[in-house]
Amino acid sequence: MQQEIRFATFNVCNLSQPGAKLYDNLAPLTEEQYKAKVAWTAHQLDELDADIIGLQEIFSLSALRDAMSQSKRYRDAILAGFEPPPDPVTGAARLTPELALISRLPLAAPAQAYIMFPQGVALPEGSRDADRFARAPLHAQVVLADERIIDVIVVHLKSKRPDYRNGDTGDDPMLHAQANLRSLIRRGTEAVALRALLSAMDKEQRRPRVVLGDFNDTVDAVTTNIVMGAGASCPPGEEFRGQFFDARQIQSGRQFRDGGYTIAHDGHYATIDHVLVSEEFHPSSPHAQGEVVSVAYLNDHLAQEKPEASDHGQVLVRLRMFDRP
Repeated sequence: MQQEIRFATFNVCNLSQPGAKLYDNLAPLTEEQYKAKVAWTAHQLDELDADIIGLQEIFSLSALRDAMSQSKRYRDAILAGFEPPPDPVTGAARLTPELALISRLPLAAPAQAYIMFPQGVALPEGSRDADRFARAPLHAQVVLADERIIDVIVVHLKSKRPDYRNGDTGDDPMLHAQANLRSLIRRGTEAVALRALLSAMDKEQRRPRVVLGDFNDTVDAVTTNIVMGAGASCPPGEEFRGQFFDARQIQSGRQFRDGGYTIAHDGHYATIDHVLVSEEFHPSSPHAQGEVVSVAYLNDHLAQEKPEASDHGQVLVRLRMFDRP
């Protein structure tokens, strides 16, 4: 029985409760702004109409539940996610951007968050949170109609925002350069840690997987390629083993469409939100169980400058599973 499944990634941009202080340079949402934010998020969820949606920048699961309750398509969907962990030093509650997953398909087990880096992966000595992800990847096992399972991993890698220390600012070019390097090192280390997690999953059990989210870099960037496992050597007949592929580049007929971007800034457009698929969806793999039918981008709102809208476009991918042998 063939089955089509729709996957999407959606950076909602600071979804939080009204009055919550997230950053020093960002005013908390008022009640009116919160209502507008929730209504826009609910509308965008319905526009995506995906079976599985991975979300980033969730500061409040209850705010996301409000958006789901106002939507037409997700009022009864499964929500997987975790509230921000307490501060490791003070033990007090803190507001940090977390990940979540909405599913209209059942899950085989409770979702899991990977907070710590795998053994052998760490940031340079002296780095803050040197042994953990800034935003813990979220793993869910989605059950299809024919009882096959697809692993879905939602990610949000470190941004390119300079990582200043000790009150440093961008006034000094060298301090600015070093802050940029710290951000790159963290994003690169998180990419290595994610690659290690994916490799461990593949060794444990081979099955279809989808990695989606905000990678904060283009698909051809070194950090994204690390996650994809590009260039790894494999034995004959297993050339694609453990690797991931950009859904847009392997969709049926490779019919690229214009408008494929997820961020726009100062006249520059780029795609930093991606849906990556395992070899089970690659047309040249002997282990293919399905195919990428199409990839679409919802980004019209980026030109509308609505304060309640996200600053990211969304990516929607249609996959079709082949008949089970």
